[in-house]
Amino acid sequence: MVGGETLGRRTLDIYLPLAFYLVFLLFPFYWMSIVSLKPTNDLFEMKYNPFWVQRFTLENYRYLFENTAFPEWVKNTLIVSVVSTIISLVCSILIGYALARLRFPGSNFLGVGIFLAYLVPPTLLFLPLAQVIVKLGLYNTYWALILTYPTQLIPFASWLLMGYFRTIPKEIEESAMADGCSRLQILVRIVLPLSIPGLLSAGIFSFTLCWNEFLYALIFMSSGPMKTIPVGVVSDMIKADTLFWGSLMASAVLGSFPIAILYSFFVKHYVSGLTAGAVKG
Repeated sequence: MVGGETLGRRTLDIYLPLAFYLVFLLFPFYWMSIVSLKPTNDLFEMKYNPFWVQRFTLENYRYLFENTAFPEWVKNTLIVSVVSTIISLVCSILIGYALARLRFPGSNFLGVGIFLAYLVPPTLLFLPLAQVIVKLGLYNTYWALILTYPTQLIPFASWLLMGYFRTIPKEIEESAMADGCSRLQILVRIVLPLSIPGLLSAGIFSFTLCWNEFLYALIFMSSGPMKTIPVGVVSDMIKADTLFWGSLMASAVLGSFPIAILYSFFVKHYVSGLTAGAVKG
């Protein structure tokens, strides 16, 4: 009897909320998937169940690859996201380690200032950045976004890595210095291998932000074959009052795959990297 009451309470307190949250979280992906697999006419037929696929088709995916430049959008988005993430990680590692371990005048103020820079909304920055991009002749090139995205990625990633670096015992670094290692050797050989969860967390965050970013991509790479996925989908698949719902959902499903794969494989490291340094034991 007691075991049954315990199981019932556990179901009520844990499993039901989790089930509700799971349905709430996954329903948008389910909806995108079933709409992308339906013929366009079925989307407006009231006799069909809207939550299921009555007539399966891949026509929406075929249209996406044959009638749009979706593969080119994927390539552009991937190049920009990967290169921007690498640049941001390299800069954030150096900044985060310097603020976590080195003591110099204004280091605390600089650390807070870097984090506050992340809070500046992109809508306030895109006009001056647009002028810089035009003067440098980088408009409608990969470098327009590769050099712009780190302005948003570096502040947060630096703050995240700074907190993670502080969780590494100083004694390890002091022992390495006693053996003759320089600061750079300590960073490369000791600190970075111990900071894999933090690096993965900062990398996933940076890649996700680049992959989904719309405002800068719309302004700096919105013409010809240089569009990214968010810009290409909006500009080429939404024409006046005509919406290609099936292909729109197909592009959303395919565009979600890289991010879903990243989170699926590295979710444990991602969570530990975000929470490291949040409390002191």
